[in-house]
Amino acid sequence: METPLAKQKLEIPVKVGDDVELDIESLASSGDGVSHHSGYTLFVPHALPEDRVRARITKTTKRFGVTRVVERLHSTPDRVEAPCAVFPECGGCKIQDWSYTRQMAFKVQLVQDALAHIGKVDVAVPIESIPADEPLHYRNKASYAIEKRGKKPSIGFYRQGTHHVVDHAECHTLMKPITSIKEWLRVLIELHGLSIYNERRHAGFIRGLVVRQSATTGEALLGLVTTNGDFPQKFLADLTHESTLKRFRIQGVVHNINNSKTNVILGTENRTLWGQDFFREKLGDLEFHLSLPSFFQINPYQSVKLYGLVQSWVQSRDGAVLDAYCGNGGISLWLAKAGCEVIGIDSSASNIRDAEQSAQLNGLTTCRFVQQSLEHALKNADHLAAVKTIVLDPPRKGCSPEVVEGILNLQPERIVYVSCNPATLARDLALLEGYAVRAIKVVDMFPQTQHVETAVLLERE
Repeated sequence: METPLAKQKLEIPVKVGDDVELDIESLASSGDGVSHHSGYTLFVPHALPEDRVRARITKTTKRFGVTRVVERLHSTPDRVEAPCAVFPECGGCKIQDWSYTRQMAFKVQLVQDALAHIGKVDVAVPIESIPADEPLHYRNKASYAIEKRGKKPSIGFYRQGTHHVVDHAECHTLMKPITSIKEWLRVLIELHGLSIYNERRHAGFIRGLVVRQSATTGEALLGLVTTNGDFPQKFLADLTHESTLKRFRIQGVVHNINNSKTNVILGTENRTLWGQDFFREKLGDLEFHLSLPSFFQINPYQSVKLYGLVQSWVQSRDGAVLDAYCGNGGISLWLAKAGCEVIGIDSSASNIRDAEQSAQLNGLTTCRFVQQSLEHALKNADHLAAVKTIVLDPPRKGCSPEVVEGILNLQPERIVYVSCNPATLARDLALLEGYAVRAIKVVDMFPQTQHVETAVLLERE
């Protein structure tokens, strides 16, 4: 009787600490360079396609390894000078040193690859791109973490994969007034010696700042995130000095309390310290009522293009529109303004309150909003009988199986799927059987980053 062959041990051609020379072949969806050494896949952060680098192995697994660049031996001709002083340490804008033309081509390729390899979806139409006119200073919201380093606070964003705050004077993706407000607060926090939260010890007072700003109205809203407690009176006096607040166009100062052991910035309790707890944003002819926690697209310039695209796909069609995962009602209100009858559904109470107030602010009566999970709404869908179009704008995890099943049962004539994750988009398109892709466009909402926003029009076959 023959003995079974022993299972062959996989030979990994490198070990941690080895230096190897690598040609960067492509960019992964994570924004890291991809190379191969003796057939073994290696990820190379801070490297671009057409680079040649000497890299040190920092991690190995059975399927891939991770490296760090020791020396760049040859640089791609598409590399540009990154404007940010803390690039690439911060990690928020992984491809800031790549030409914008190549950034857009990369994002289209990511969608193509996801459709082909994850969803195995055969798309008969070309993937078009809508690049940003403003590839810098476009973000209208910053959520800053604060960490004490020495005697001074570090204010910035967490380095990728860590809880270490990368301090910076300016982020080049943020609108400039946001940076000015943050630096003014830095001076106040240092001047009054506010206790800085220590995540490891779960001790200290101030743990974060949130600044929201509108490019069109000029209004801003400020949030200070702390553990339980009150601000010193002298700090509050300087914070709420009316001439300074007017200079920054701040409409309200909100005290957000987050006493949980987490690196999530915002807690659930809000107290208004000065002014009002909202500000006004404007897109096109629409005004929006936005509170501190409410969701809104972070790129208003590209949002106008995205909403206009959705309108062009929906406006001339009959029947009502269901805006699923409607957030604060951005797409709902845009379509209602264009004459559509819209039902917006979202599970967040604060989002729905903002959406209803924005509808009143704009005098729109053809949209209504429901606070409910989409799974429940689609399972009990009698009130959706008039719906002929569904607009889906889910979180990164995409649609749950219950949502996909509910959509297929409702049988809308068309679906507009707005996605921030090509992988889950491809997965969900494959599950939406009986629908064909009629148009697909990559709208660059996040220049300088690897993140991708895609809009897809599907029609029932």
